[in-house]
Amino acid sequence: MSRSTKRPPMLSKYTRKKDPIPCVLTVAMKPARRPLLGALALAALLSFILLIPPPSGLLLFPSHRQTPTSPYAHRPKLLFLLAGQSNMAGRGAPPAPLPPPYLPHPRLLRLAADRRWVAASPPLHADIDTHKTCGLGPAMPFAHRVLLSSSPESAPSSVSDPGEGDPVVLGLVPCAVGGTRIWMWARGQPLYEAAVARTRAAVADGGGELGAVLWFQGESDTIEVDDARSYGGKMERLVADFRADLGLPNLPVIQVGLASGEGNYTEIVREAQKNVNLHNVIYVDAMGLPLSDDQLHLSTEAQLQLGEMLAQAYLEFNSSRDPKL
Repeated sequence: MSRSTKRPPMLSKYTRKKDPIPCVLTVAMKPARRPLLGALALAALLSFILLIPPPSGLLLFPSHRQTPTSPYAHRPKLLFLLAGQSNMAGRGAPPAPLPPPYLPHPRLLRLAADRRWVAASPPLHADIDTHKTCGLGPAMPFAHRVLLSSSPESAPSSVSDPGEGDPVVLGLVPCAVGGTRIWMWARGQPLYEAAVARTRAAVADGGGELGAVLWFQGESDTIEVDDARSYGGKMERLVADFRADLGLPNLPVIQVGLASGEGNYTEIVREAQKNVNLHNVIYVDAMGLPLSDDQLHLSTEAQLQLGEMLAQAYLEFNSSRDPKL
């Protein structure tokens, strides 16, 4: 008698996952929600790094090892929290030479991943959004425009100096991570807790005040219709939680209306962004700004324009707000 060999059943169709784990095959049995395990693992690892500063003298990111601490490090600062996903972190390709709004400035600082204040220079999120190659985002041109408004020859709507006779020092607090959905920024989630911890550390080191949250996120919430439809409520909850946990009930939040999306429900998310029903939430629309070849990320030209738009929105709001608030 011939010996029969039991073979495993043949799989009729395979698809390759587009997750951070390479070369994984799955059976294409029926449509399924996009896997989130890779994103969750990355978010958890990143947040562990951000929440727990390294021991004194130990830096986690060799590319920033030689960045000197700024002489303005312990001065009061006007702070801005940068949060969201890849278009806030920046994917714009850096041209040579860099446009002036992306050049360093003595009074423009960045809170590094190890919580040192260093001179701000692009890419601002290089040691934060570490699973992708970061490029140019909107924060540097935003900050340059705000600094310009603080000069003595600028208009009456200038940003107030932190102390009489003291020049304004800006502090950027990068926290954006590409590919994240808004539920990953909910209170209790690692990314949210890391952002709050870094912001508190920024305020504690030298004092100063948090001027606004700059929020650019939502492209990943356009994939599933349930995510898109629930976006507005989650955004309002996020704003309320930031304000409560940072002790700033009137904290301005400037959110960017999507210019693109990963899925088919971009307009649903955009409508939710427009209709956030909270005070001091400012909407800046990026729709129509030029996109890079992937039709998802803003081009360098677009990031320059967006930075100016964000600064204009902040300065107009700041000049009209009640100083008692």
